[in-house]
Amino acid sequence: MILMAGRNLGDVLKHIFMNFDIKGPWDIIKVIIDIAIVSFVIYKLIKLVNETRAWQLIKGILVIVVAAKFSRTLGFRTISFILKLTIEYMAIILVVLFQPEFRRGLEQLGRSRFRNFFALEDEDLNVRIKALIEEIVKSVTEMSRTFTGALIVIERETKIGEIINSGIRLDSNLTKELLINIFTPNTPLHDGAVVVRDNKIKAAACFLPLTENSNLSKDLGTRHRAALGISEVSDSVVVVVSEESGKISVALNGGLTRNLTSDTLRKALSRNLLEKDDSAKMLGIWKVKTK
Repeated sequence: MILMAGRNLGDVLKHIFMNFDIKGPWDIIKVIIDIAIVSFVIYKLIKLVNETRAWQLIKGILVIVVAAKFSRTLGFRTISFILKLTIEYMAIILVVLFQPEFRRGLEQLGRSRFRNFFALEDEDLNVRIKALIEEIVKSVTEMSRTFTGALIVIERETKIGEIINSGIRLDSNLTKELLINIFTPNTPLHDGAVVVRDNKIKAAACFLPLTENSNLSKDLGTRHRAALGISEVSDSVVVVVSEESGKISVALNGGLTRNLTSDTLRKALSRNLLEKDDSAKMLGIWKVKTK
């Protein structure tokens, strides 16, 4: 049996060598480099697309391709014909749908230095998230004390690039001082929301969709309605400070938790940003009061 296994392994290696035209050690090195470059480029493309909602569109396209295969196999001629036409024009559809992503990717490639393009993340993610949470808690607590209205959207799995594009790009490290300065009344960026992505403030003065829930308490202002709105269409965690009462709230999954203290806010953010489990470990959200 061992001899048979060794013979099979030898046949596999021989087949690989023949297909890749491997004749020596240098050829093996070239194949490894070739595969590594292709893998890295694919990884970069996936990462680029994953930063927007284009990822959901790609999954939709994959569903169409699978459905076309099944319909052809099962003999559904009409469905198969329609899906076949859709796939044939897929190149044009992709250019139309992903035009902003293609443009942004080429611009990013043109701006990137060679060493930065291959840079790897070397910081501990949890440490950075904990530092982020502390900065948010300290700034929100201070703004609550001074009755300064604030709206902070922390992006998670669902990318909200279109929301970021609606505001003023910053791409700055998140600090207590910067957040407080942004939301100080009568400053250029205080109106709208701050969006946090990858532990940085990506943009300020962003426009958020308002909730369509009609059963809301009348004491909820535009900030709370905007926080609920973005939480209904994404999995973002949204922190709100009321300008009228100074109360701290968190919106998540279309629900709102109100009257948080600095400690309960810290626990809520830690539970939703550090822990990866889904509904079992999510922040306990109660729905806002009805009219």
